[in-house]
Amino acid sequence: MEAKKILVVDDNALSLELAGDLLRLEGYIVFEAASASEALDIAKSIRLDLILMDISMPGMDGLTATRALKSDPATAHIPVIALTAHAMQGDEKKGYAAGCDAYVTKPIDTLQLAKIVASVLQNASVA
Repeated sequence: MEAKKILVVDDNALSLELAGDLLRLEGYIVFEAASASEALDIAKSIRLDLILMDISMPGMDGLTATRALKSDPATAHIPVIALTAHAMQGDEKKGYAAGCDAYVTKPIDTLQLAKIVASVLQNASVA
């Protein structure tokens, strides 16, 4: 089976590296973007299987980028997992309202991340 392609989007270099390394260890092909606009460009040029999207970024935030992805027929099929330090009540609901398929809070639980990614990918391939 061909390795799944995942885009990790985070303006924090350490978070980007950690998530990317964890996913590579699981056998995924990982692309990285340091901004939402860069993520949108990559999503349009590479057939991605999933996007791990930081919510709080300078310029365009992750929820705005997710709405843009979900409203574009070329990228609407890509599952998006919100990755955020925002764990306040209501934040998760905003993530799902923007089109996110799952919501992961930082700091990243290294054991849970791979399980969540695998689950979202499995659900996406069934849909």
